[in-house]
Amino acid sequence: MSEIKVNSIKGVGASAAAITVNNTDGTCTANITNNLSNRNVTKNSAMQIAQRGTSFTSVTSSAYYLDRFYLYLQNSSAAFTVTQSTDSPDGFGNSLKLDVTTADDDIASNEEVKLQYKLEGFDVQRFAKGTSAAKKFTLSFYVKTTKTGVYCVRLYDRDNNRDVSGSYTVSDTNWNRYTIDFPADTTGAFGNDNGSSLEIMWWLVAGSAVQGGSLNTAWRTSADASSATGQVNFTDDLANDWYLTGVQLEATDTGVATDFEHRSFAQELALCQRYFIRLGDGVSGATYVAMGIRAGATTTRAYITFPTTMRSAPTFSEFGNLTVGDEQAGDANITAIRSNEATPNGGRVQFTHDSHGSGSAGQVQFIIADASTDGLDCSAEL
Repeated sequence: MSEIKVNSIKGVGASAAAITVNNTDGTCTANITNNLSNRNVTKNSAMQIAQRGTSFTSVTSSAYYLDRFYLYLQNSSAAFTVTQSTDSPDGFGNSLKLDVTTADDDIASNEEVKLQYKLEGFDVQRFAKGTSAAKKFTLSFYVKTTKTGVYCVRLYDRDNNRDVSGSYTVSDTNWNRYTIDFPADTTGAFGNDNGSSLEIMWWLVAGSAVQGGSLNTAWRTSADASSATGQVNFTDDLANDWYLTGVQLEATDTGVATDFEHRSFAQELALCQRYFIRLGDGVSGATYVAMGIRAGATTTRAYITFPTTMRSAPTFSEFGNLTVGDEQAGDANITAIRSNEATPNGGRVQFTHDSHGSGSAGQVQFIIADASTDGLDCSAEL
């Protein structure tokens, strides 16, 4: 058998390649069109990262729970348990699970429940939206649910106030991979910045205000009507569960989804920490969150450096109960946190606390998370 030699490769990595063989000298040229890596523009797509916690009960308000995924509730009387579940399809270790714990079978016209994912403009330039070279938005994901029927997904272009919807039909209660091929849009370019440009919305409950007519499957000036036509009411029974994992959004010409792009746990954590960092939580027993100096009887200032550059200068908030202490005086509860000097890389934070000991200005102080349920939240979420 003669040896085949690769003479040249055009492109960087591929999910498919056209290879031309030179029969004279045995060399070949590979014309590669699609990247193998960095195809997926979503983060924490396999639900590995849960900095805020792995289980949330009696959920009735909108918030981030697992990293990067925001549960939005509007005028709903339903309640949920949100967990990082280990129930997952082959090749995955986790999923996001929504369990209905208070049912709602009387849906108001303006009632909405949906899971959202927000993408900053820097990450969606590859779609060439607003140009003649615009790409399709190919969304794939794994869902398992006890509630069968039609579910809707909406893309919202926040920069240009445009939207488009698609749907997937659940016909069994097993894990299945679904793909929705959203069309290219030659109107309205995404901002090339760190603001929220594109939002993905998985509908779970949709009142009549967002239904009616036929589902809107073409890009348009954003409107409520027909953005979730046909959506089932996921909250109509206490037995209902909905699981999501393996989310992938990629720019394509064909609308064909590629295999899910797995990233390491360390990569996913660093990507998520661009938007949110919890310092101190998750450690058994007391841990030091920061070191600073006493500025007054009830004031300590500390400088905090983040493990990665965040999307923007974050806001700080206390999770659980933080204390301040030193080697000579006992601990004191922190009562307020203020920062006017934060940057995406870190910042000086001022902690107001109860008076403790008789130390003087300039004395070293420690900001302490006393238990695994305590921490300092640094948020630069979209």
